Amino acid sequence: MKRMLSLFLGVLMVLSMALAGCSSSGNDTEDNGEGNGEVLTIGSWRTEDKAAYDKIIEAFNEEHPDIKVEFKPSKNTEYDTILNTALQSGEGPDIIQLRPYAPGMELAKAGYLEPLDDLDGIDVFTEETRSAATSEDGKVYGVPLSLNSAQMFYNKKMFKDHGLEEPETWDEFIELNEKLKEEGVTPIALGTKEGWLLSLAHSIFGPAHYGANEFVDQITSGDKTFKDAEFVSSLQAMDELKQYFPKNYEGLGMEDIRTLFFTGEAAMFPLGSWEIEVLREMNPDLEIGFFPMPSAEGKDPTMTTWVDGSYGINANSKNKEDAKKFLEFMTTEKFAKLFSDELARIPAVPGVTTDDELVTAIAEATNEYSTSYMMLVHFNKGNPTTKATLETELQGMYLGKQTPEEVAEKLQGNAETYFEPFQ
Repeated sequence: MKRMLSLFLGVLMVLSMALAGCSSSGNDTEDNGEGNGEVLTIGSWRTEDKAAYDKIIEAFNEEHPDIKVEFKPSKNTEYDTILNTALQSGEGPDIIQLRPYAPGMELAKAGYLEPLDDLDGIDVFTEETRSAATSEDGKVYGVPLSLNSAQMFYNKKMFKDHGLEEPETWDEFIELNEKLKEEGVTPIALGTKEGWLLSLAHSIFGPAHYGANEFVDQITSGDKTFKDAEFVSSLQAMDELKQYFPKNYEGLGMEDIRTLFFTGEAAMFPLGSWEIEVLREMNPDLEIGFFPMPSAEGKDPTMTTWVDGSYGINANSKNKEDAKKFLEFMTTEKFAKLFSDELARIPAVPGVTTDDELVTAIAEATNEYSTSYMMLVHFNKGNPTTKATLETELQGMYLGKQTPEEVAEKLQGNAETYFEPFQ
């Protein structure tokens, strides 16, 4: 019996050693040639991009077959909380999608990001594009992803059925809203439940009233304030447009208003260029048009533009070298072309064209009518940020708790706590 037991234990030991050897070989860098055997994770707020990133990762693996990559997005409204909690615990994804401008660079100031100034390919981006991922220390912490625009999308078939054309003045814009409303159609798919929808919508409607780039220059230099008549009029316009929103708009969020548009229940949809591919997936038969927002002051129409998120490297990542290889891939034309074709978006890598007619038309319009997303680019600081204050106060305005003038007062008070030209 003792002899049999000894034999049995010996066999177990041999099997254990064999299994351990198999397990360790998969994590051996020398055996793989590159990569450390661990999965390189990418954090993002774009859950709808999963299929596209599977193709992007496949293209990356053509050059780096031994680096395992996983795209692990979180819901947009939960992403910041999930990411910050993980980072504070010394964890989080290896590659982090960064909010553009100040919010993303707060992570750099907190020491959570690796500087990328020496990353191969980072110089392909213009200085203006890199500025969205450049911190106050002058270092670049992210590889810019795309150039966004915000405009009014519309359902071409619905416009044709109701005898409508793209408006060229603000008065014409109001007239077509009135006609749609009279004919029992919801003119504008917009809800106020999620604050970010309101700051984005204001970036579309606002420049028609405060004068686009000229006013942006004046307010950022301190020559104008949020209490000036031009800006207050933009808030008044936001308030007046609520009569063209869906019923019970106070309780509607992103998913709700997107559904209203792609199902043909609403004729127009004020949102960003990233929605194009999502809408097409929801309704392949949807004919999407767009128009720059016409001016209320007899000036040129406007298309709101900015650099969208970038990708940075978690300072606590154990896979930094692999992460750098992936970010270097993101600076290439190969990536930019695939990104543009799969997601119908304008890539940040310059000189890359797309065969998508709608995306091309939007890119051309932004070149001609571009104005800054002022609240995101210049006033996304403070605690809370001025941008977040605008969102909260507009929600209050739509609930009838305050006037546009009171919203302007609170914005100015918030900005004066940190914005030097106001101090």
